[in-house]
Amino acid sequence: MYAKCLKRVLDFLLSLIALAVLSPILLILTVVGAIAMKGNPFFTQLRPGKIDKRTGKEKIFRLIKFRTMSNAKDRDGNLQPDEVRLNRYGKFLRSTSLDELLEILNILKFYMAIVGPRPLVVKYLPYFTESERVRHSVRPGLTGFAQVNGRNSLKWEEKFAYDLEYVQNITFRNDVMIIMKTIRSVLVRENIGVRGMETLVDFDTYRKQQMENENVH
Repeated sequence: MYAKCLKRVLDFLLSLIALAVLSPILLILTVVGAIAMKGNPFFTQLRPGKIDKRTGKEKIFRLIKFRTMSNAKDRDGNLQPDEVRLNRYGKFLRSTSLDELLEILNILKFYMAIVGPRPLVVKYLPYFTESERVRHSVRPGLTGFAQVNGRNSLKWEEKFAYDLEYVQNITFRNDVMIIMKTIRSVLVRENIGVRGMETLVDFDTYRKQQMENENVH
């Protein structure tokens, strides 16, 4: 009952309240971000959502966040390395997880939930096994079970194991527990990593390496 009906209603109501309460902060971050990033303060990217039962494929939606990297380019017009484009303001947004706040809009549009497996990038889709794709049988979340159990320190198999465990045990109690742990992690700034600079390799690269190793043996 909770997973099929109440969760979606609560997600919408809580996100609507959060949007109203946080609107002054969102406005400030928009203005400051436009100055710090010298332009568009928003970052959008296509992400896979919940599997459509009619097509059997993931619904692709446009995730929105506050931009944490500038569009600084070198003399040849190419984007500079991540560590150069990630300025002090961007680091602040990531360390406080404020860059994620705009995803409230994705929740209000029913593309995401407050709690669920985090949406990864579209280019990873061809590399998921059928068992791993089970994580896409529910809406992706602003936070998730994997995020409160290690986040960036987890290996890919561990992340997916936590995601699948969550999908199989969606309860109001579990969601509240994950939200409370998330708030604690944000306040003490635990497991905050820099995307593109973590020791964990991208999933597509990781899966290709696995396939190559299997072929060798």
